[in-house]
Amino acid sequence: MATTLNSVTARAPKVLWLTGLSGAGKTTIANQVAQSLRDTGRACYILDGDNVRKGLCQDLGFSDSDRVENIRRVAEVARLMMDAGLIVIVALISPFRAERDAARNTIGNDRFIEVYIDTPLAVAEQRDVKGLYKKARNGEIENFTGIASPYEIPLTPTLIISTVNESPQQSAAKVLALLT
Repeated sequence: MATTLNSVTARAPKVLWLTGLSGAGKTTIANQVAQSLRDTGRACYILDGDNVRKGLCQDLGFSDSDRVENIRRVAEVARLMMDAGLIVIVALISPFRAERDAARNTIGNDRFIEVYIDTPLAVAEQRDVKGLYKKARNGEIENFTGIASPYEIPLTPTLIISTVNESPQQSAAKVLALLT
């Protein structure tokens, strides 16, 4: 069976970089996308902010410089995994535009897909099962994105998803459409 250029392009390894506030739905969408990819036999891996912070970046805090280093490390790992043939789904707050741009440069503009998970702060706080926003507002967590530290909205993401207006399955379908 001959392989067409479109099927080769659709199967090319990429990095899907999901960015947004804590509680926006990044991990939920990443898990939906990964399951759909695996169901069709495509190799993928999720680099989730919570999991990365427990291992690869456990020595980092949440200062601006530590956040920059966290994103740098994740971008390097994502590039290596992509080079090995995987579709890598990165689910990180990644609050600063400059660092997302640096990640894009590390990975390659043609293989980096930025997806902004657009969820209002009030909605993210309502969804906060870990109680992080409450702790941040009570001064128990310093430099929490959206409260004491800014989140810089992407200027030109490949895709904007509003999790207020659609289900995780609908959001995942939009992300998957970017790969075809």
